[in-house]
Amino acid sequence: MPLPPTSLEYLSIEEVRSQWKNHQKLTQAITQPMRIRKSRQQRHPVFDFIHTYYSFSLGRLEKWHPGVGFAIQKPEELELSSKYYRHHEETYWIDPSLLTTKGRDRLEWIKNLLEKTQARAPMLACHGLHEWAMVFAGDDVRHRESAPLRLTQTEIDEIVKTRPICCSHFDAFRFFTPSAKPLNKIHPTLLAREEYEQPGCIHANMDLYKCAYKRSLWISSKLLRETLFFAIEAREIDMRASPYDLREYGYDPIKIETKEGRREYEQLQNELYLKGLPLRQSLIDSLAEILSISHAPERKTESI
Repeated sequence: MPLPPTSLEYLSIEEVRSQWKNHQKLTQAITQPMRIRKSRQQRHPVFDFIHTYYSFSLGRLEKWHPGVGFAIQKPEELELSSKYYRHHEETYWIDPSLLTTKGRDRLEWIKNLLEKTQARAPMLACHGLHEWAMVFAGDDVRHRESAPLRLTQTEIDEIVKTRPICCSHFDAFRFFTPSAKPLNKIHPTLLAREEYEQPGCIHANMDLYKCAYKRSLWISSKLLRETLFFAIEAREIDMRASPYDLREYGYDPIKIETKEGRREYEQLQNELYLKGLPLRQSLIDSLAEILSISHAPERKTESI
């Protein structure tokens, strides 16, 4: 049975319990209302994206992991069910040397994407028109069941046709209606994400949560939680700037169809960009630490 590396930071049972309970308290402030709405078949145009657009279960979101670089004294009631944990007596730690080659390649790919995104200058003049392009010509109103449109279809179509659309995010662009796609100045694809993603993009900033939860064992629950709350903040701005009326949910619109609204959106988007920089760098640094330890031996099992 291997001993934990001396370079690891140790957390006592008391420290583990404190961090674990704090994580549960903070995440359950989001997950419990979502469970209640789901049981009542109630939709929410802002929060539903956490379990529809993203695929991380609420239960997994509530689980606590210390992340790489820590050795913990595990309380009996804490479950750490993963093949990537080692333990010696009552001490547990995550060992990146157990990564598969495929698992290491995945971490390398996302680290490379994040680094390229981080290095680019932000584009702050899209004004959230991707949501408008998703309902252009009335082909499909995505959030019809949870929120009404605040403008007529004719008014929405006129904005889409007369304002420049420059969406750089593939997962946003792919939801454009067929008649709106030719109006976008660029045509981002899944395979070309490294060429297009930029740090001013609201969707790219929301996706920091996806980058964290897809590596949730390796990334600390603290960083995962920070990316979640940041994604919610970005989503609120995203939907407030949309053509939907969210006043029923307590959100005032950002009227990007006006000059004043566009200025407000640019200011909020710039604030998100600045907040996203240290979060993205934390993810990059965490992945770099994991990869520096990992030797990616050939194994039959796959990574998470």
